[in-house]
Amino acid sequence: MKILYVASEAAPFVKTGGLADVAGSLPKALKEKKQDIRVIMPLYWSISDELKSTMKKETEFSMDLGWRNQYVGVFSTIYNGVTHYFVDNEYYFKRDRIYGEYDDGERFIYFSKAVAIFLKKINFKADIVHSNDWHSGLVPLYIKDFAKGDPFYQDMKTVFTIHNLKYQGIFDSFILQDIGGLSDEYIVEDGLKYYDKINLMKAGIAYSDALTTVSKTYAEEIKYEYFGEGLEGIIRKNQHKLTGIVNGIDYDLYNPTRDNYISANYDFQTIENKSKNKRELQNLYDLPKKDVPVLAMVSRLVAMKGLDLVVHILDELLQEDIQFVVLGTGEKKYEDIFNYFQWKYSDKLRSRIYFNGKESHLIYAGADIFVMPSMAEPCGISQLISLRYGTLPVVRETGGLKDTVIPYNKYTGEGTGFSFENFNAHELLNTIKTALQLYEDKGVWHRIIEQAMKSKNDWGKSSQEYMKIYKRLKI
Repeated sequence: MKILYVASEAAPFVKTGGLADVAGSLPKALKEKKQDIRVIMPLYWSISDELKSTMKKETEFSMDLGWRNQYVGVFSTIYNGVTHYFVDNEYYFKRDRIYGEYDDGERFIYFSKAVAIFLKKINFKADIVHSNDWHSGLVPLYIKDFAKGDPFYQDMKTVFTIHNLKYQGIFDSFILQDIGGLSDEYIVEDGLKYYDKINLMKAGIAYSDALTTVSKTYAEEIKYEYFGEGLEGIIRKNQHKLTGIVNGIDYDLYNPTRDNYISANYDFQTIENKSKNKRELQNLYDLPKKDVPVLAMVSRLVAMKGLDLVVHILDELLQEDIQFVVLGTGEKKYEDIFNYFQWKYSDKLRSRIYFNGKESHLIYAGADIFVMPSMAEPCGISQLISLRYGTLPVVRETGGLKDTVIPYNKYTGEGTGFSFENFNAHELLNTIKTALQLYEDKGVWHRIIEQAMKSKNDWGKSSQEYMKIYKRLKI
């Protein structure tokens, strides 16, 4: 099949969140299944010169954007065997930030329309156009709109994936026609209308031929008000085409047996080498080198990640003989709180308010317990990486965390980590304390590590589920 995968970011070119990880690894898995899959994203200014130097110009054309006429350049490169296209326009993408600009609505309407026109410009008659999150939510609508008068688009099918419903792309309604060149007939309750504005996430939900989200549990959760972020009505109306498919991770990138970012490679058969990474982690962060449980968080520091629970119990938790490492950036209040606790417990907690990919790998390899008590988590990547590295996750039973972490059962011995149900600080604390008690029983602890490291969280099964959707649409 011919598949165009549309995303606003993709690793390693640009990454701000989990979408980039998926866009960097799912197409690779589908390519390995002999599909003609290609990725398209904006050519951001922030893409490294090293990566830009591998690109060649494919085409350029002019495109009507409302009453304007805008340049569209398209460059390409091959990465991991997959052709990647980059939409070039310095007015829109030569910015200091990827998102959060005053004209984001115009920027991503431009991108979505350029993607749809580009297909015809290079005569890539895709069987499937797969777009992701609000930034490319208009792509399914453009293809349907173009198909009314152009046979080139009439057999194309569209898939839209919701990665995080919280971010929706809500803008003044006049821009749909004034900038996007689309009729006001689409500003209806079952279309883009969102109160007195338009919602580009809603466009993807309403006008795609198939709708997916990134875990089975999240697909059920978003049908209801608590998780639906105001879109539960349109989601229930389109639930006949909704499928939850849990994300995977790239097992080549996250592989403790040959990871160059860690100090000692290992698998379960050589699990004793994991302790060398622990000592390196303690050394890097100037923590006392002793065999106590090391807890870790690699996270955006925002409320959705359950940080209020962590903050509430941190004083009590740090009375235990443990060490705690935090890596990430986010809301200033959380950054300040973790820095305060680093001062208060200078021999136990390290707060690293930045993101560093190499350090994150060492944390996954060197820590014993990974803490991820999210308020909501569509899928989650960190818990999948921690399982891969034998760092046992403590998670709340929501979204993809519920789907991917099997809670330890002391009666059967089954389990790959620890979980709690309610958004409650002391449920989190009690679950961590259970894990700390089991840490002392090395036989049990190593058995859980083995089960965690043997759990399959690559793209093998999930990519097959996407293939089923693509094939069903093509028939």
